[in-house]
Amino acid sequence: MEGSEIKEEKEAGIGQKKKIFVAGATGNTGKRIVEQLLTKGFAVKAGVRDVDKAKSTLPEGNPLLQIVKADVTEGSAKLADAIGDDSDAVICATGFQPSWNLLTPWKVDNFGTVNLVDACQKLGINRFILISSILVNGAAMGQLFNPAYIILNVMGLVLVAKLQAERHIRKSGINYTIIRPGGLKNDPPQGNIVMQPEDTLFRGSISRDQVAEVAVEALLHPESHYKVVEIVASTDAPKRSFEELFGSIEQQ
Repeated sequence: MEGSEIKEEKEAGIGQKKKIFVAGATGNTGKRIVEQLLTKGFAVKAGVRDVDKAKSTLPEGNPLLQIVKADVTEGSAKLADAIGDDSDAVICATGFQPSWNLLTPWKVDNFGTVNLVDACQKLGINRFILISSILVNGAAMGQLFNPAYIILNVMGLVLVAKLQAERHIRKSGINYTIIRPGGLKNDPPQGNIVMQPEDTLFRGSISRDQVAEVAVEALLHPESHYKVVEIVASTDAPKRSFEELFGSIEQQ
């Protein structure tokens, strides 16, 4: 979509502090997104499968935080109830727990994401941010023998599941930002963020803190609209503003 086709209200981003629904809010990346949203002054509705666990994982006593039960595998109708008509945007930071059930990645990373998008459309929510992964399109990009592509797909073709979900998002008409990080690290950031167009980064890693930062900043910068971005961190990369980073990627 061309920039001129984006309505004025979208071009302003979500600069006013509104309520953001975060799916997968107790995950390693999701909880960082919640924390950074709260720091920025956003109200947050944290969608979790286990409310009791979330109460011990997420920041306590913050009046801007609401914890709600939400399982992305249970369908769009239940998700719409959890998201509610008071949410202005959805960030999807879900991810399957490794198991020998090879259907799990498809239930979470494909059907679960599709359910979230469909719930947004039922509610009239037109901003969706997805945490995906580099190499989701690895087969088409000659990366079948890339060790990372092989390892990530061992458990139920998770990258293929993510790619199918991405395609649904892009066809839905919703205002999206798809963030494809490299290997996720729990350590503090090492180096600056490198952001490139889709299907151009095949290796590299990045701190989950930086992934969360990119997701939150996508809400604030209209340059992120209708874009797929791939991110890693590098000690050799110069520090760039998010306006510059997102602005360097063409809209889809």
